[in-house]
Amino acid sequence: MHDVRLSKRMSHALRHAPWLYELELDEAGWTPVADLLAALGVSRAQLEHVARDSRKQRFELAGDRIRARYGHSVPGRIVREPGSPPAELYHGTSVASAAHILRDGLRPMRRQYVHLSVTREMAESVGSRKGDAVRVLTVDTPAALAAGVEFLRGNEVVWLTDHVPPMYLC
Repeated sequence: MHDVRLSKRMSHALRHAPWLYELELDEAGWTPVADLLAALGVSRAQLEHVARDSRKQRFELAGDRIRARYGHSVPGRIVREPGSPPAELYHGTSVASAAHILRDGLRPMRRQYVHLSVTREMAESVGSRKGDAVRVLTVDTPAALAAGVEFLRGNEVVWLTDHVPPMYLC
């Protein structure tokens, strides 16, 4: 349970409110590990365990720097690198929201990017946080790419984009 609490605190500090922890994020979202350790009052071993062993792989460690891989709501845009996603990506949502999404497309809402999963199961898990009735939408990534939609790698299981027009969703 301690790992879950620490993961949530790390997410809050690195994705949503770094200023509350007196952290400075660079343009790619990196901050010194030492600063995060001091702000959270945890050991490097605890931090590394959460970053390495978390199922969703939310964090990335590189030497003496750490960042959240995705899910930012901080002001300013976290820069991500484009990539070549799988032929299908998935987005889990509530049944109530699905009708709006199929009409207007996927938008980031309060986040910097739209989050897409590489597996239907992961999308179902994400959608279940939005209500009991879950709808998983499938993104036709080859058609979206051909139309100019850019996909950015969040990590091995999450892809990011600015918007997915409705014609590439089913």
